[in-house]
Amino acid sequence: MKEVETAIVGAGVSGLAAAAFLGPRADVAIFERDDEIGGYCKTVKRDGFVWDYSGHFFHFKHPWVEQWLRERMEGQSIRTVKKRSFISFANRWVDFPFQKNIHQLPQPDFIECLYDLYFAQTSPKPPHNFKAMLSQRFGQGICDKFLIPYNEKLYATDLSLLDVEAMGRFFPHARFDEIVRNMREAADDSYNATFTYPAEGAAAYVAAIASRVRPETIRLGEAVSRIDLKNRVLHTTLGDAFRFNRLISSAPLPATLAAAGVATESVWSSNQVLVFNLGFDRKGPSDVHWLYVPDRRRCFYRVGFYDNIFDTPRMSLYVEIGMPAGSAPDLVAAKREVLAGLAAEGIVKDHRLVAEHSVMMNPAYVHITAPSIEAVARARKLLERSGVFPIGRYGGWTYCSIEDNILEAKALVDRLTGGEPVQRND
Repeated sequence: MKEVETAIVGAGVSGLAAAAFLGPRADVAIFERDDEIGGYCKTVKRDGFVWDYSGHFFHFKHPWVEQWLRERMEGQSIRTVKKRSFISFANRWVDFPFQKNIHQLPQPDFIECLYDLYFAQTSPKPPHNFKAMLSQRFGQGICDKFLIPYNEKLYATDLSLLDVEAMGRFFPHARFDEIVRNMREAADDSYNATFTYPAEGAAAYVAAIASRVRPETIRLGEAVSRIDLKNRVLHTTLGDAFRFNRLISSAPLPATLAAAGVATESVWSSNQVLVFNLGFDRKGPSDVHWLYVPDRRRCFYRVGFYDNIFDTPRMSLYVEIGMPAGSAPDLVAAKREVLAGLAAEGIVKDHRLVAEHSVMMNPAYVHITAPSIEAVARARKLLERSGVFPIGRYGGWTYCSIEDNILEAKALVDRLTGGEPVQRND
């Protein structure tokens, strides 16, 4: 039986940030089932292209977080970019967010959206789920043309199952007066109007965090198989056992509960996202970073353009397909459908595909429902009594940014240590 002050499950952003804020001399052990750190924040380099597992563009609301990272990235090229994002609709690209730019639609669609929006805004009835919220705040026109098909493609579920605040601050709300004002005075005041991105990919930010963690504390290829809450002991897939004083887990919350022998509730659901990273022989559309695709004839819901961040001469894309959890797609057929969809959208013309990579992220977006919110609260209370603290997007079963993960890790460490790093006795 080994002993450790703080056990950390997962060497993604949340787990590494918790270890980093505990300090380089903290008595920690980090258990990571994969053979490399980063979680979903990994970078792939192939044939001159730099891709992430998906589009991890960073949006910093807190300057100290960005400064803390950059101080550990000396000499690296990091670009701050004003976001250019669009929605593909009726053979044109409409500025994002859709609901603030309906004046860019063909006239019949614009009139329908404006009419429905005006009368929807007068409804006094409070919405009771995410789908009802969309309809009551924006009217059926905007919902039918973008908000419902796009989000159904993303979440791969019935939107009426999701909580009203399933996307929290990340959903671009807009009042009627803001929408009308935007017809004359265009403004993108969304949370991610600008973003930063390193030339070495998102993994460069992970490496910056990891630079504050002693490498020998990270146990790669070793997952946690069982957690004894009563005795505060964890068992690993390599047959080791560790007695801990506290455990910070960024593993998906249902998995943590199952490892702890807690009966899981039937409230946990999520989607999975298949990501194709594609490199072509020459440039494609310029001055665009995201393209949202609500058209149900296309299998993908979003396309990201890496090449337009650093003005590289070859088109470099990531393409995301939302699927129900547990789906097992035919990758060859899926890639063929993706390429056909990109051609139909006018993104790929006579381009030649010269490099590719794909990855399935499961879970990807968790389904935040009224029952799951209550279940998370119950689970946190139960686990914390035994010194187990869930953290991060999947540990907390929530919707958040990478910066939020770092902030949550810092707040938890401050709470556990009184703001002072935990030091090793030796």
